[in-house]
Amino acid sequence: MNAQTQRQSIAGPSGAIECALDMPAGALRGVAVICHPHPQHGGTMDNKVVQTLARAFVQLGCSAVRFNFRGVGASAGAWAHGPGEIDDALAVVAAFRAADQPLLLAGFSFGAYVASNAAARLAADGAAAQRLVLVAPAASRFDMAKVPPDTLVIHGESDDVVPLAAVFDWARPTALPVTVIPGAGHFFHGQLSLLKSLVVGAWHR
Repeated sequence: MNAQTQRQSIAGPSGAIECALDMPAGALRGVAVICHPHPQHGGTMDNKVVQTLARAFVQLGCSAVRFNFRGVGASAGAWAHGPGEIDDALAVVAAFRAADQPLLLAGFSFGAYVASNAAARLAADGAAAQRLVLVAPAASRFDMAKVPPDTLVIHGESDDVVPLAAVFDWARPTALPVTVIPGAGHFFHGQLSLLKSLVVGAWHR
């Protein structure tokens, strides 16, 4: 993301997991783990939406951890259809989570599916994340988990990969609010600054 980004590798359930860590300039206020979009469709930790989320968390005073799912970049292993990628995310959380800092989980598209399910497993184990951010969650393609009522969900009105209606269908049973960016597509072209400001603004409120 910038010259100060630290690249490192951690042990994962399928071998080494490639990670990128960005740190805030001031006091650390939390640890954010961000999950990237579908590995079979070009998704990596360097995706622009993922990097935008990382910048937002760094601005909020959090360390931002991006990582490549198994079989992507320098991460070992092969595509595991979702469950294995959830295990990857939990391994990254275990490696970077700090006992004295809040944990934030975020994901984009397929990564939002992974983040929602990782958050549900952490909560079931009594180690819930403080906050969840889901951007363009792949509700029409994967089994999204039930999420806390304060989850920040952001979707594009004109998303042609995951229809907005599918996200409403997932959110409706729990009356989960969805923030809709008018005219935005799945990758938020020309809207990344607005996406970042929505994430930052949600915490300031």
